Amino acid sequence: MGEEFFDVVDANDAVIGRAARREVHARGLWHRAVHVLVFDAAGRTFLQKRSMTKDMSPGCWDAACSGHLDSGEDYDEAAARELGEEIGVTVEPARLERVMRVEACAQTGWEFLRVYRLRHEGPFSLHPEEIDRGEWMTPAALTAWMRANPGEFTPAFRLIWERFVEAEGYEPGDGRRS
Repeated sequence: MGEEFFDVVDANDAVIGRAARREVHARGLWHRAVHVLVFDAAGRTFLQKRSMTKDMSPGCWDAACSGHLDSGEDYDEAAARELGEEIGVTVEPARLERVMRVEACAQTGWEFLRVYRLRHEGPFSLHPEEIDRGEWMTPAALTAWMRANPGEFTPAFRLIWERFVEAEGYEPGDGRRS
């Protein structure tokens, strides 16, 4: 596998250049990433525990799928590609529901994020170099776990989940929508 290259973007998420992954992360350059929240029919969300070999947030829990945009790629294409690479789900980009956009900040690792939702029952084929394991969890259980042990989750996922729960109207005690 060759070196990855990302588009470097400005404060408006407009492409201003291109750089190698290691340079982007080392210099804290603004770039782009996607996260996909996968839910089953029962309303549970699938989480991945990141491999200990990951350069960012190794061993932390994250959304079912997350990854960078390759240089020249758009958000929708990246989300569909990452689903295939990380959890073995083949989907057309148009099937993904756009949920939110998150501005680049320290908590996202200076990534502009697009967050998607997908309903899928599994099974999944987890990429062993990317993911140690996966687990289904109710929104209420995830919210409680995240509040009790925030360090077990990637910073970006904590931010995404907090905003998602608020936008969806989940009740803190039981996970039901209000």
